Amino acid sequence: MAEVLGMFTVQQTIGNVLCCKCGISMQPNAANMCAKCLRSEVDITEDLQKHVVIVHCPECDGYLQPPRSWIKAQLESKELLTFCIKKLKNLNKVKLVNAEFIWTEPHSKRIKIRLKVQKEVLNGAVLEQSYIIEYVVQDQMCDSCSKVQVNPDQWVAAVQLRQHVSHRRTFFYLEQLIIKHDAANRAIKIQQLDQGIDFFFGHRSHALKFVDFVSRVVLVRTRNAKQLASHDHKSNIVNYKYTFSVEISPVCREDLICLPPKVAASLGNIGPLVICTKVSNSIALLDPFTLRHCFLDADQYWRASFKPLLSSRQLVEYVVLDVDMVSEEVNIGGSKYVLADIQVARVSDFGKNDTIFSVRTHLGHLLDAGDYALGYDLYRANSNDFELEKYKGLVLPEVILIKKSYEEKRQKKRGKPRSWKLKSLNMEVDNSGKGRDQEQKMHSEYEHFLRDLEENPDLRFNISLYRDKEYQRSETTSVADGEDVPSIPLEELLADIDLNDIDGEEDGIGE
Repeated sequence: MAEVLGMFTVQQTIGNVLCCKCGISMQPNAANMCAKCLRSEVDITEDLQKHVVIVHCPECDGYLQPPRSWIKAQLESKELLTFCIKKLKNLNKVKLVNAEFIWTEPHSKRIKIRLKVQKEVLNGAVLEQSYIIEYVVQDQMCDSCSKVQVNPDQWVAAVQLRQHVSHRRTFFYLEQLIIKHDAANRAIKIQQLDQGIDFFFGHRSHALKFVDFVSRVVLVRTRNAKQLASHDHKSNIVNYKYTFSVEISPVCREDLICLPPKVAASLGNIGPLVICTKVSNSIALLDPFTLRHCFLDADQYWRASFKPLLSSRQLVEYVVLDVDMVSEEVNIGGSKYVLADIQVARVSDFGKNDTIFSVRTHLGHLLDAGDYALGYDLYRANSNDFELEKYKGLVLPEVILIKKSYEEKRQKKRGKPRSWKLKSLNMEVDNSGKGRDQEQKMHSEYEHFLRDLEENPDLRFNISLYRDKEYQRSETTSVADGEDVPSIPLEELLADIDLNDIDGEEDGIGE
């Protein structure tokens, strides 16, 4: 107001005083001492711990939280920082401002943390000070790990995952989900069998938690049993071994299904021939001739379960001769479909006959004349499906197309490495009775699974893909080699971080 009226104003200034100890000029405070003299007179960290011993399990990377609980934490993680701070005594006498790790050698068995604290000292003056705490790590195995070391077969609960199909595509996908969510971190042993995987746990609660995770990502039904392991008659202590049998639905993505009449009627008379487009804790079904769709949850499926009429191993390759659009583009569950009338011929018939099939398909937005497609050959298929016989007078189509094929274009890239990779569980493989043919079959199925990930973005949405450090793009690789072939963009890949690699980089920078 005074400035607006043009009046003279006096600037408010803070005068300096001399420190009562060293005599330097400083701004006044309650103690009339500079910061250096105040620290020399008062040490607010005097009653705080500087050395602490913590117990670490080298097998499961857990830290002992007395009296018996163990907390799992990685080096320099938020969980480990919180655990270390809670171990300190008398920290409530000061105000914690900041906490951070100081880098130490991983094999030094030392963890250092720098804390910045504040405390009110002489005459209300607030002093801020930093100090370093050294934690000495002592290795000691936890109870569950020590039992495993003594006897690896000393498990309490086992989860048996089974799926009665002729391939392992579902287990490849489920393995990646387990790795991403770290669902099997409490398993003491994992064993891969012919038709499934067995997980062994040291506690029944860990097995129940794992079964609950599996039921949330795939369509399953569970049965459980228990067997008496030991009984102490004097103390009346009983020990049981628990087994959880988890059966996964045999219906997989891209399977052709003939719905039972009652199921089709309950779903609004859809089908009866439908395609499975997605499998999670429910099944997504699509009628390829009308684009009608529906979903089946676990209760609906297991109430009247059914098996696929044809599976993905029976797909036949066709070449597209002509395409005639029938409908506009329709978005169903995030996927686009267009009805079209298409003329196709079997690739295997070239040079043998002139057989041409006219079919209606839901892939009109993907296929053009000259493209290749994979589908089910019902013209030559010999199906003995019990549900199919219930539909009297049903005229089966000659061909049902499932997806676009890139096999011819992949021939140019055969033998070239991918720029990405997947992680795998540490499993014991049961090789009893397996020959060279079984190994080649497993390798072929895994290769088809990797191709499915490249072709289907929805399938890799819940999977962690990692950059391959050993991948080097060849100088002879041309743009035409990978033209129109599905691939995974670099922005979807994660860096496979290794602490040893980081240590090596820091050593190189220091040199």
